[in-house]
Amino acid sequence: MLPPQRVSYGRTRRRRNHHAITPITVTKDPISGMPKAHHRVAKDSGYVRPGLRISVPKLGIGVEQR
Repeated sequence: MLPPQRVSYGRTRRRRNHHAITPITVTKDPISGMPKAHHRVAKDSGYVRPGLRISVPKLGIGVEQR
C-alpha cells in the first residue's frame, strides 16, 4: 500500500526541525576548575554533584595523579 500523496519538501523539513543535534552542556568543576559534562564524573577530582565524589583507582578517576 502506498501513501495517498507525496510529502512535500517543506513539510518534510518542518517535521525534521526537531532532529537537530544539541551541543553538550559543559560546566566548570568546582574542585579543580576544569570543564565537566553534566551528570558525568570529572576524571581528575571524581566530582559528580555536591555531596558525591567517586573514586575508581583502576581507571584513574578521583585519585591523585603522579
